[in-house]
Parts: sequence; structure tokens; C-alpha cells
Amino acid sequence: VQLQASGGGLVPARGSLRLSCTASGVVMGLNIINWYRQAPGKQRELVANIDRWGGTNYAESVMGRFTISRDNAKNTVYLQMNDLKPEDTAAYFCNIGNEWGQGTLVTVSS
Repeated sequence: VQLQASGGGLVPARGSLRLSCTASGVVMGLNIINWYRQAPGKQRELVANIDRWGGTNYAESVMGRFTISRDNAKNTVYLQMNDLKPEDTAAYFCNIGNEWGQGTLVTVSS
């Protein structure tokens, strides 16, 4: 299983980014896909997840600003991030079970 996260970058506060997580060796549509983030000096935290039926969950800190979605045809999960805040700055990771992709860095300037 390989997970590839991409889409991070430097954006000003209130900007938007869309992260992508593409998988090989696993069918995303049959699994719960998680997006985590880890800011410098902080523990990794769950940001959002989506289950095989399309049900979603969000951390309270991102609710109403972030949207997780899945494109089964592309075997890809997205994290649309709007109204970004400096406190959203972190490395973002996608996860399925015990499998982790490399992080993609999101930096939000104030």
C-alpha cells in the first residue's frame, strides 16, 4: 500500500487549498480514510475522515471550513480547506489503518 499526499503550500490567512491523497494497493472506497495533521511541537491530530458510505467526521476546529471527499474512480481522497487560519499550519497526512503517506506541508501566513 502506498499513499501519496499532495497539494500543500504557502497561503495567506483566509485562503484556500485542496489536498489530495492518492492510493495504490488499496481501494479507498472500501476503507475509512483519515486526514491528520501535526504542527511543530504538537501531537498529531485527526482533522477529518470519510467512511465507505460517504459519512464524514471533522475536528471541531475545522468544522465548516474543511470538506473531505472521495473520488472512487481516481482512488483519491481530497481535503478542501477554506478560510485557512495561521493555526492550520501543519504537515498533513493521509492514513488508512496502519498505512501512512508522507506529509504535505501547509503554511498559512497571517
